[in-house]
Amino acid sequence: MCELLAISSRVPATIGLSFGELAEHGGRTGPHADGWGVAFVSGPDAVVYKEPRCSAKSALAHFVRDSQQRACLMIAHIRQATAGDCTMANTQPFVRELGGRKHVFAHNGHVPRVVETMPLGSFRPIGETDSEYAFCALLARLEALWRSEDAPTPENRAAVVSDFARNIRELGPANFIYSDSELLFVHAHRRPKKDDDEPTRPGLYRLTRTCAPGAGAQLAAVAIGHAETEQTVQVVATVPLSDEAWHPMDCGELLVLRDGEPVELNG
Repeated sequence: MCELLAISSRVPATIGLSFGELAEHGGRTGPHADGWGVAFVSGPDAVVYKEPRCSAKSALAHFVRDSQQRACLMIAHIRQATAGDCTMANTQPFVRELGGRKHVFAHNGHVPRVVETMPLGSFRPIGETDSEYAFCALLARLEALWRSEDAPTPENRAAVVSDFARNIRELGPANFIYSDSELLFVHAHRRPKKDDDEPTRPGLYRLTRTCAPGAGAQLAAVAIGHAETEQTVQVVATVPLSDEAWHPMDCGELLVLRDGEPVELNG
């Protein structure tokens, strides 16, 4: 299985602390040594760094950790391969253009039957993973919305993602994080048990932090800079990455975030 990390914040934040801990899980303190990637979203575009190798020993991953690059939206992934070779094409997060903006997707789970149950429309996988196939299937469902209007309403987007999440949950563990460069969709499902005596583990954990106007904060998970308004940051990860009050998300929960705040959906 894999591990996920994402942030959504009101003002740009650095994720070196959380990403550094996540990267250690990629081959040093964890078994996720088959690839890593991180996408920093800026406006409609995204900067993506990724490699099909162990993140704990990667000079590029160390650069990302130490670069102090700031973003209001970020998605990261470390891979323990269950399908497909260790190649760049199979390394997450995956990125595609739709509606003139970058869409970013990362998945933790195993849903091989997605290939035979979900149509792809005009999208095609580049690699061999069920995760990328699932992303293409999600974009196929969203395509009509983004082709028909400049920015579909959050309600319409959330309805499509929610229906997709409900369908993919039936195929296996389906924790995923998806962004259309404005909204961040976080779907928590479950992680497989390690043994017969262990209950199903939470698929994702969530951390919320705020900082008063004019103040900066160095949290265990992130660093958020000075701003004229109150700063809010939401961090989501497969497992807690710091000694803070991370809260397990419910199985089947879909969280929609924008600028560090949950989006209130009408209807």
